[in-house]
Amino acid sequence: MAAPHSHRTDDWWRDAVIYQVYPRSFADGDGDGTGDLAGVRARLPYLAELGVDAVWFTPWYLSPLVDGGYDVADYRTIDPAFGTLAEAEKLITEARELGIRVIVDIVPNHVSDQHAWFRAALAAGPGSPERELFHFRPGRGENGELPPNNWPSQFSGRTWTRVEDGEWYLHLFTPEQPDLNWAHPSVRQEHEDVLRFWFERGVAGVRIDSAALLAKDPALADFVEGVDPHPYIDQDELHDIYRSWRAIADVYQGVFVGEVWLPDSERFARYLRPDELHTAFNFNFLSCPWEPDRLRRTIDDTLAEHAPVGAPATWVLCNHDVTRTATRYGRTDTGFDFAKKAFGTPSDLGLGTRRARAAALLTLALPGSVYVYQGEELGLPEADIPLDRIQDPMHARSEGVDPGRDGCRVPLPWTAEAPWYGFGSASEPWLPQPRDWARYAVDRQQTDPESMLALYRTALALRRTDEGFGDGPMTWLPADEGVLAFARTEGLVCVVNLARTPAALPPYERILLASGPLDAEGRLPQDTGVWLRV
Repeated sequence: MAAPHSHRTDDWWRDAVIYQVYPRSFADGDGDGTGDLAGVRARLPYLAELGVDAVWFTPWYLSPLVDGGYDVADYRTIDPAFGTLAEAEKLITEARELGIRVIVDIVPNHVSDQHAWFRAALAAGPGSPERELFHFRPGRGENGELPPNNWPSQFSGRTWTRVEDGEWYLHLFTPEQPDLNWAHPSVRQEHEDVLRFWFERGVAGVRIDSAALLAKDPALADFVEGVDPHPYIDQDELHDIYRSWRAIADVYQGVFVGEVWLPDSERFARYLRPDELHTAFNFNFLSCPWEPDRLRRTIDDTLAEHAPVGAPATWVLCNHDVTRTATRYGRTDTGFDFAKKAFGTPSDLGLGTRRARAAALLTLALPGSVYVYQGEELGLPEADIPLDRIQDPMHARSEGVDPGRDGCRVPLPWTAEAPWYGFGSASEPWLPQPRDWARYAVDRQQTDPESMLALYRTALALRRTDEGFGDGPMTWLPADEGVLAFARTEGLVCVVNLARTPAALPPYERILLASGPLDAEGRLPQDTGVWLRV
């Protein structure tokens, strides 16, 4: 592996490339159809060769898997489907030996209904100390038959479920994910202990799921559209929670990345103050359409909202919840919005893939850190899942309207000619793989210099060894309409053409990397990106 940037020591996270692993779908080591830690350990050399700095694992803890592992029953136990705690510890060590840090996922807003705390709360009954760890309330109406308030769900459906003794409990997600009461000191203490547990096992960082939802208005008042403050998003009490977390992380030199969806950039930046979270996901960029003015504005807004607190931006094109980039960019509407997901949306995969290649160079040239979702480096498209195989609860809770998120969670193709494309050996994968995925298999792409995998490997190698990339300043350059052109340090320039006609390049010394060939006149074709040394 190439030598890392000279400044990548304690602040490695400021310009890291972090690879997201969805364990169920990465690699199946024991042949049961479900990805596992043995599969990941066997593929660590692939990740090292790809050139990533860290790997973020979506939850690998004990879970009924009602919501893909985001319904955690025990944070100190690895789900048997994935392996054991000893295997997780080996994986963390083996990854570190290859120069790859590990980031784990914490889900503090809620637990599984199979968590020991919630089972005890159900058994203990109304008014018990056990129920104070959650949000149990009597219902409204003459006989308590109505929910305690009107809060909207983060998924479709209700946010309150009634139990046999007549009380209701709050769940912003599915009924199997009861919300914790973060005003209770035991809830805070437990999560601080969990952080220490994983930091002591060598993890380098923690991704915080639904980070802006934990604290609730103690009155549990009704939600009124357009009225601030929101009763359960971005409550001021959250910042005290994250300051206490940061004190723990600093002891271990650990880092945080928060999942923070907030439209108000000033409120968003508060989570990134020097004594709170290190970074937060940039959802505005992820959902931005492939349009030059919108992209430029989103990049400017992102850098502007991070600047006052000195935090690096994060850039991501896709994750385990979002339509695959190659498919999304081939549609008429190239943005992403959960509310607009629908079956049968047509996509031009050739166009989408060309744009995804250009977007990779754009993203990797921006200042800050980058997240790459597994399979993006293979150019995987969104898969159509047969109705009888869909597992995502978003589909069922929308009464079949939302296709759900399974299409971006299909197990990876490793070997073109092997059963299940080399994902596993004996059993059909937990989600079906499309029949034409042999062309996306790692073994085929490894020998093709024009493949998406080759593009990512080359780009990451350049990003790792060239001082012009990573954290630091960027300057927009004059460019024709529809063209994004900016300079980094050390004479590095990135140009991406989103216009309908080929674009002339600025004077340059040499081309470092292009997402596609230049035309006969040396111009940059539409939907193509290039890195130049000037």
